[in-house]
Order: sequence, then C-alpha cells, then structure tokens
Amino acid sequence: MAQDLNGKVVIVTGAAGGQGAADARLLVERGAKVVLTDFNAELGEETAAALGENAIFVKHDVSSEEDWAKVIETTIATFGQINALVNNAGILKMEPLESSSAQTIDKLLAVNVRSVYLGMMAVVPALRQAGGGSIVNISSLAGMSGQANAVAYSGSKWAVRGMTKSAALELGQYGIRVNSVHPGTIATPMTAGMLRAPIDAAFPLAAMNRVGTPDDIAPAVAFLISDESTYISGAELVIDGASAVGQSSQFTAMMSRG
Repeated sequence: MAQDLNGKVVIVTGAAGGQGAADARLLVERGAKVVLTDFNAELGEETAAALGENAIFVKHDVSSEEDWAKVIETTIATFGQINALVNNAGILKMEPLESSSAQTIDKLLAVNVRSVYLGMMAVVPALRQAGGGSIVNISSLAGMSGQANAVAYSGSKWAVRGMTKSAALELGQYGIRVNSVHPGTIATPMTAGMLRAPIDAAFPLAAMNRVGTPDDIAPAVAFLISDESTYISGAELVIDGASAVGQSSQFTAMMSRG
C-alpha cells in the first residue's frame, strides 16, 4: 500500500534531475508538498513546475551554510513547516588513488559530506518545532564496502553512514528519525557516463541481473518519511538487487573509466 504523505512538507536536495527528481515526483504523488533544491536552476525550475502547485524550486549550493538558511526560510514561508529532509545531492568520481589529487577529496567532501552535515544542522530546529520528523541521507553501496578506484568517493559515503548513525542517537529524543539509504548501481545522469553497457543490458554483478532505476529507490525514501516507519531510525537500507559490486573487482572492469 502506498504511503499517505498528506500534510508533510519535504525538502529534497539535488532534485533537478535523476534520483532527486524521482523522489520529489513520488512524494508529490503521495500528497506531500516538496521543495526541490539544486545548483542547476533551469532544470530545477522545469522539474518543479511539472509537479504542480505542491512543489517549488530553490537554487541551492548544498555546501553553503548561507544557502541552507535560505532554503529553510523559503520552505517555512511557503508551506508553513518542515517535516522531512532528503539529503540526496551528491557527486561521483572514480579514479585510482595514485593518480588522484587533494582536489578530488575536497570536492567530494564538500558535496557529499559537508552538505549532509549542514542540512541536518539547518533543519533540526524546524523539525523540533513540528514535533519530530524524518531525515533521509542518501549514501551508497560504496558506503557499506570498499570499491576499487573509489577511495575518495567511498570514504565520503562511509562518512554519510556514520553521521546518520550519530545523528539518529542524538535526535531520537526529539522524535526525529535519521536513516541512510544505500543504492547500488542506479541508472541516473550521474552514472550514465560510467557504465560500459547500455542501461537495459544484463548486469551480472546483481542477482536480479539489471541496473537499478531511480524508481526503485524513491518508494523506500517515501516509506522512511511516512508514518509507517515511526520506529525506524539509525537504519541502513541497502537497495542493490543483491549486488556483488562492493566485493567484486569485476566492477572496475565494467566501468568505462575511473
């Protein structure tokens, strides 16, 4: 049964396209009012407009504390409250450790880690005022196990996992739940240039023999926001089609570069 999200106001970062757009679309379909944020203003405005009056867009540098304050202020001014945050914004870069650089880790930490930290910090007062709520942090299968040629990326996603656990322990007293979602290989614009094979080709590293789609992930995000998950916090939800990606060196061979 689809979760009823009527009355809930949700912020989704990185929502101009890909996974964030799919999350926002499903949340609106299930009754939520959604604030989509992204650095890509043109695509973000277009995506929000297509979702109707229950969605707005705010241009957002997720690594900026000032931008986070603006997002919170705009959300409350428009919809009156905040009930949930989906920290979805992230970037992917795969490269061997020996040919990597400090710039790689700095960028990944800014977008994948700092944004999650700032987002949780910014939204807590509003969630407390609402009597509780839900924070869903999008990590990765790379945050559950190591991956070759992904030391910086995997490290950033392990950080999201760790912050989620700690925040859940700290914020539970306020009725605020914090969970992480760990997608496997998902066909999004972020991964489109990485996979050798077409998206609809067989993917033997997953037992289900296919690459996932954003629509495989969005229902889990909706569930973790809904009142059907009110005793779930600090959890790690892996959605990967029973994948061996994290353990297999074959994964590197299936990537076009990295």
